[in-house]
Amino acid sequence: MVEGLGFPQRIIKATPSKALVIRINLVFLAFFIIVYAALLLRPSLSVYHENAASLVRCSIRECHHKVRWDENGIKVKAVLEESTDHDESNINLPNYNKSKNIGLINETTSSHDELEIPSFLKKMLGKGKKKIGMVNMDEEDVSEWNRKYLGETIAVNFDHVTDFFKWEDLFPEWIDEEEESDVPSCPEVPMPDFKRYGKMDVILAKLPCNEKERRDVFRLQVHLVVANLAVKKGKRDWNKRTRVVFWSKCRPMMELFRCSELVKRQGNWWFFEPEIPKLEQKLSLPVGSCQLALPLWGQGIHDIYDVTKIQSSSTSYLKKKSKKREAYATVLHSSEAYVCGAITLAQSLRRSGTDRDLILLIDNSISAEKRAALASAGWQILVITRIRNPNAEKGAYNEYNYSKFRLWQLTDYDKIVFVDADIIVLRNLDLLFHFPQITAAGNDFSLFNSGIMVLEPSNCTFKVFMESRNDVVSYNGGDQGFLNEMFVWWHRLPRRVNFLKDFWSNSTINEISFKNELFGADPPKVYAIHYLGWKPWLCYRDYDCNWDVEESFVYASDVAHHRWWKVYDAMDEKLQSFCRLTKRRKTELEWERRIARKKGLVNGHWRINITDPRRSHLVKD
Repeated sequence: MVEGLGFPQRIIKATPSKALVIRINLVFLAFFIIVYAALLLRPSLSVYHENAASLVRCSIRECHHKVRWDENGIKVKAVLEESTDHDESNINLPNYNKSKNIGLINETTSSHDELEIPSFLKKMLGKGKKKIGMVNMDEEDVSEWNRKYLGETIAVNFDHVTDFFKWEDLFPEWIDEEEESDVPSCPEVPMPDFKRYGKMDVILAKLPCNEKERRDVFRLQVHLVVANLAVKKGKRDWNKRTRVVFWSKCRPMMELFRCSELVKRQGNWWFFEPEIPKLEQKLSLPVGSCQLALPLWGQGIHDIYDVTKIQSSSTSYLKKKSKKREAYATVLHSSEAYVCGAITLAQSLRRSGTDRDLILLIDNSISAEKRAALASAGWQILVITRIRNPNAEKGAYNEYNYSKFRLWQLTDYDKIVFVDADIIVLRNLDLLFHFPQITAAGNDFSLFNSGIMVLEPSNCTFKVFMESRNDVVSYNGGDQGFLNEMFVWWHRLPRRVNFLKDFWSNSTINEISFKNELFGADPPKVYAIHYLGWKPWLCYRDYDCNWDVEESFVYASDVAHHRWWKVYDAMDEKLQSFCRLTKRRKTELEWERRIARKKGLVNGHWRINITDPRRSHLVKD
């Protein structure tokens, strides 16, 4: 078969030439070189994890890492940002981030009918050429306003934070307050280049809204951009106010734009006239609890903190406007169990040197005799109607703890420093009145502890609380959880201001010794001690009864216990008589000691001989 070729011959005939094989090999070699180069340029996983909180979605060519220094020469952390080459000719073109608008602003309008200009805004702008600063507005929205010739629109550019930037980066659970190994710092939230913009008659912004997740960094960023524009570029009236308008399906953050500054609401439009000096002071504080609003103190514990560091440059204006009134306050309701604690608190406040009013809110559960003792201790007493927590079970300990909302009705005062009745004050706390609402010490995660906090009374804020109490979920079922949902942006005080009497279950001997040293230091090294667990007046004075209950070991400290009794000993005997044990509580203490003895608890406190004279002078339950 000469004419045709069999199958094997055809295979041989199809074998490529040597040149073709070389070309194929070169192609494969080039491919592997490209892959290798890509892997070589890829950031290592360790770098990724180290900077995960501050990365942005951008390529290597488009990213650069910013490290800035503040005016005091302190290094400030920065997030990676998209590098933008701003062109002066494009200054009024907004810098849109489509993925961010879709991902976080899940309630932005798909139809521009929803953004129909409200009547109050048309009246405000009039026919004159007003300059309108527009923040986080879609290009179509800007065009619509230009078409209707309502004024000169100025789109404000800023780089949006990304999903890698988490709330916990701004509000970490723990920071090195003592600055033993590191100086706490905050990541940078990108802001516009304010020098590029002139004065604005009105600042208009569209806010993202997610009622299920209030801790949204982008939402906070938009608020901060607007607040900074109001302070730096907003035209002010004779009353030091400027005009800010939001479009939002949920209320703008009361932490920056106070309830009392809301002039009008129409649908999803909110018109505020913020008081600039107060807003300016808020912006001068750290952007989150990642830094202390009040540094621990100066070079030593006896140094007095320089309050000019936290006072607004417009403080003189605030003083001229009205004579400020300030007070400490606490709340007693539902039982008389904390009467002794409130008496001791008042005495400790007066011993600290304060001359501020002491306001006590009580309900009808406090007898006339106890009221007289509380007044003698220094409290000015106001009787309130309790507020029920709608999410609490009937008869539960937290059934009426929303009564604390009544503090916001003390509108005769500009500032209130609330102090829980299970606290004693060891150092003067008057400097806290220089801080805005909400200023407090940290608790867990991104939350503050409401045991000591600065608040600003407002009937409007009280009304918002009452309207929200059925919908807002408290993480702990109490007022602290509710307030943490209403004020997610707060200012961090050192833990020594509200020093919690508790220990981690895995605390080392050195950690326990350090904390006990702070509890007992004289002169005091902490401002106040917050007694968690069983309260000192409900124990024998001989030792901390938390030692007798295994579940309460984390709250046990004889040093802190004896510190409370030292304040008690300085009180008048008549006031001391209101700290007696009840027959029921004595029975409970003896039972707990008996169980501790039976279990043979190694701390051995059950062996201590009781000498507390109150044991023989009991009161009826």
